[in-house]
Amino acid sequence: MLVEIKVPVLPESVTEGTLGAWHKQVGDTVKQDDIIVELETDKVVLEIVATATGVLSSIDMEEGTNVTNNQILGKIDTEAAAVTEKQADAGSSAKSSKAGPAARKLLKQNELSENQVTGTGAKGAITKQDVEKHLKATATVAPAATTPEQTPKIEAVSSEGRNDRRVPMSRLRSRIAERLKEAQNTAALLTTFNEVNLQPLMEVRTKYKESFEKIHGTKLGMMSFFTKASVEALKRFPAVNASIDGSDIVYHDYFDIGIAVSSERGLVVPILRNADEMSYADVEKEIRNLAGKARDGKLGIDDLTGGTFSITNGGVFGSMLSTPILNPPQSAILGMHTIQQRAVVIDNEIVIRPMMYLALTYDHRIIDGSEAVQFLVTIKNVLEDPARLILQV
Repeated sequence: MLVEIKVPVLPESVTEGTLGAWHKQVGDTVKQDDIIVELETDKVVLEIVATATGVLSSIDMEEGTNVTNNQILGKIDTEAAAVTEKQADAGSSAKSSKAGPAARKLLKQNELSENQVTGTGAKGAITKQDVEKHLKATATVAPAATTPEQTPKIEAVSSEGRNDRRVPMSRLRSRIAERLKEAQNTAALLTTFNEVNLQPLMEVRTKYKESFEKIHGTKLGMMSFFTKASVEALKRFPAVNASIDGSDIVYHDYFDIGIAVSSERGLVVPILRNADEMSYADVEKEIRNLAGKARDGKLGIDDLTGGTFSITNGGVFGSMLSTPILNPPQSAILGMHTIQQRAVVIDNEIVIRPMMYLALTYDHRIIDGSEAVQFLVTIKNVLEDPARLILQV
């Protein structure tokens, strides 16, 4: 019996995907749930798995082909399943990979094996940056002439030690560029700034972090405070949690907060659903879970779809101040920055405090300047006096 390998049903926001690396070749044995091929969408890399045990009898779509819902990619012959089950076990173990999806794609494009690249990720995992570093170190001569079918995906040109590499833009990077440019072209972007004294918040963390981790099994970080403060401000200023749909303003009565995460494939924004109903511990656990999935290339489309407001933390990279760009169709995004000990005046005295600049970029078409300023002041007030959240003041 022949079982078809199909493109999974994609959500409405994703119209097509680009076929990535095949993990099996025609004639290879496969077990049910083995990863067969990768599909790169503008949001995530999906791993398409075998739905039956057998032998891969055909590959109908080659790597790099654009495909849509339910297209047939290949077929599995299940009649050989009984004979090849042990071989499938062995093949599955032999083909286990230390490289993430983006790294595997780059390895295949440049005809490299994992043994040629030193991994710097967790437990020796190979990242995209590891592959790029290897390519840069070895790209000392121009590539030899090839037939059109053999044209390499990455071209390296060398002149007296000055190297250039031409790398095709990934679907995710192309989509990021498209959405950011769309935001600049369609929204009336404006950014307002404020600064927050994090001394009270840091004192709360220091006082309760050990008991918090012991009780909840997760560390008490900064993001839960910023997430809960943002939700409180969104409740007070609904326009910041709204979006534009044609000539209508859509006010959302739920709070799905996007948390920007840097991954080897680029910036992704997984969503905390119903953040207003989550405890601080729930927020911390889910942020760590989503960040881990982003690093491992395991985010699903559902993890990235939707969102009514976003938070991005450039401070982890040392950013002092920036103007973040909206994540359409959202109407606002909060930018966090690095914490610095600075001299400030409190009660007519000059003191040293851990200070952070905050930035709120918003769509001025539906959010007035006064609302944006008061929104950011609300976040500042809550963070400088965490008890406000408990008392709802």
